Amino acid sequence: MNITVATYLLYICISVALTVWVARTLHKNGRVFLVDVFHGNESLADSVNHLLVVGFYLINFGYVSLALKLGYDLQSAREGIEALSWKVGLVLVVLGGMHFFNLYVFSRIRRRSPGSTPPPPQNQPRRPVDFRTADGM
Repeated sequence: MNITVATYLLYICISVALTVWVARTLHKNGRVFLVDVFHGNESLADSVNHLLVVGFYLINFGYVSLALKLGYDLQSAREGIEALSWKVGLVLVVLGGMHFFNLYVFSRIRRRSPGSTPPPPQNQPRRPVDFRTADGM
């Protein structure tokens, strides 16, 4: 097996593992947020959560597949590691970008929906914290 094929296989394995881990984490921890966004409607929140995970998998696995090709031959293990690092880094940036986009969209939905919690006051004076009395000293 040459370096290019090994790099491809490592890229696919790492990318799939990262995508599955992030999707499971978002699915598990995002449920509470979605229940709040949908005002306690748990069945709607669970349905949207599942649909988000499916879309997340489709987009990320599609990106991983499209970004597989290197476009050049690798001559050494160092070049293989550098190419793998670049590819996995792009996958992580895409995963992070999708995560923050989803958070932005749902925070906008939460703010616009009637009965949502009002945002905290913007220009309230801050009181300094006295750390000497905070722990009972």
